Amino acid sequence: MGPVLDRPELLRLREQWKQQGQKIVFTNGCYDLLHPGHIRLLEQARRLGDRLIVAVNSDTSVERLKGLRRPILPQAERAGLLGALDAVDAITVFEEDTPHALLEALLPEVLVKGADWSHWIAGREIVEAAGGEVKAVPLEAEYSTTDIVSKIMERLD
Repeated sequence: MGPVLDRPELLRLREQWKQQGQKIVFTNGCYDLLHPGHIRLLEQARRLGDRLIVAVNSDTSVERLKGLRRPILPQAERAGLLGALDAVDAITVFEEDTPHALLEALLPEVLVKGADWSHWIAGREIVEAAGGEVKAVPLEAEYSTTDIVSKIMERLD
């Protein structure tokens, strides 16, 4: 279970882990309505290294990316839920639409995204240029936050 850290705190922790020779895995997303698909992806990501860092899109970032009705849960709650998971070692919230700046600072050994993003994984070039690897993890088709929100809305009609 990991703490929610600001960027300077996360960079200090990353440096400590690096000095200990630990392999860092990074993933990011909105994580708006945490579901079993998210949990399984995070567990798979964690198995690829010694530590898993999860970057969560801020509320304003989610709204820009997903529209005015999102996020459902505020960023502090989304980050807190992720921090309660055994697979997650550290969480941070980022304001940008992509994690490029964060990846340039962290330079994780592994960048993980769901296979639905395999056509374009933000930060791929940064991680690969630093000698890291990028993994697109298969998703479980029956889980999607957008689909869950749609089902809820249909049931309200």
